[in-house]
Amino acid sequence: MTKSAAKILLVDDDDSLRRVLEFQLSEAGYVVMSESDGRNALKLFSAEEVDCVITDWRMPKISGSQLVQQATAINSEVPIIVITAFGDVDTAVEAMRGGAFDFITKPFNRQEILLTVEKALKYGTALAENRRLRRQIHEEFRIENVVGTSEKMLQVFDLVERVSKTNVTVLIEGETGTGKELVAKGIHFSGTRKNKPFVAINCAAIPETLIEAELFGYKKGAFTGAVGESRGKFEEANGGTLFLDEISAMPLQSQTRLLRVLQEQEVTRLGENSPRKIDARIIAATNENLPELIKENVFREDLYYRLAVVPITLPPLRERREDLPVLTEHFVTRSASKHGMRPPKIGRDVFKVFFDYPWMGNVRELENLVERMVVLSDGDNLTLTDVPETVKYPSSTKSELWFDLPFEPISLEALEREIIRTSLLRHDGNQSQTSKYLGITRSALIYRIQKYGLEESGSSISDE
Repeated sequence: MTKSAAKILLVDDDDSLRRVLEFQLSEAGYVVMSESDGRNALKLFSAEEVDCVITDWRMPKISGSQLVQQATAINSEVPIIVITAFGDVDTAVEAMRGGAFDFITKPFNRQEILLTVEKALKYGTALAENRRLRRQIHEEFRIENVVGTSEKMLQVFDLVERVSKTNVTVLIEGETGTGKELVAKGIHFSGTRKNKPFVAINCAAIPETLIEAELFGYKKGAFTGAVGESRGKFEEANGGTLFLDEISAMPLQSQTRLLRVLQEQEVTRLGENSPRKIDARIIAATNENLPELIKENVFREDLYYRLAVVPITLPPLRERREDLPVLTEHFVTRSASKHGMRPPKIGRDVFKVFFDYPWMGNVRELENLVERMVVLSDGDNLTLTDVPETVKYPSSTKSELWFDLPFEPISLEALEREIIRTSLLRHDGNQSQTSKYLGITRSALIYRIQKYGLEESGSSISDE
């Protein structure tokens, strides 16, 4: 905030001191409103936008203490500076407890008051920015912004509304791109924990050797590279929500420790023995079939039931095509606003193409496509010329198989074993690259490697 824009309310019954302060502040470039009466000052404070208040502590009719308390009740984000000739510890403590930003004693020099005002204004600006960001986050992630009017989405909205009022553990299931994290944020920012942290961690994006350090934290020297102590995601989310995305990728050993944390509501940092109490709501998400992974012994059944107290399944876009018009309109408006453009109109021929497209990338694919079309469009209308060729003419006849099935009986296990063996060789035994190539989790790949005795496939099997 610039000095010329900052408006200061000065309250002091000492006329000479008030005039001196008013002159010094005006000379420094501030807009100053001055009052000798605390009651009149409060009326002015309620009616005008004020950036900072400077008030005497001992005044007739209404004391500085009362003014601080009442002004704070009206707007707690305006910093208040208290000045008094009776500067002792008790007075300072009372002022700060009442909500004052700072406390200075008479006599003080010009530089001291100007420096204190400058700090107070910076503090007020930071509070206002935090308020703006909180409002923006609440607006962006409230559940109303998960768009859809189909029957399946109405069922999802009903579940989300119910669970957001509780602290129950939720498991969000759905294909990639269906909006699982957006729903998780909707639950958090619609609930009682909305002013507390929302902390997200992608379990598939962190190496197995580091995931426990990320989740639970560690002390200095707990392992090679632990040069200092670190809070884990559980501690960061204390009081708020911890979102565990792609939970299916979590190693079995870490699953065991996670289960204990959920049961005991406490976490122990790596390298420490004393647990720390935590209060974090857990929302997990997966694009995998966890019951199938349980059968394959790569996901704990007891952890599944602990996470899936309330399961919410997000339908793929191809199963709720009736939502395409409202989703498209939503993304057109948002993309145009993002890039400072006027929202173009959407032609009916575009919607026809959209209805015929399979949307394997789901809502995320639609959002990215619409933004691309809005940015590259030359006119006020989105037409077929704005739709990429790959969307207008998706290949619907090409077989997904790259080989022909023989007519004689085959062994499905032998075929799977050969596919995995060849994939490992192609990727030099790298498990991460092989699992991505095959479209399965690394845990599922490891299970199959052990099942088929493929530990020696490739030059060497690694997890990086």
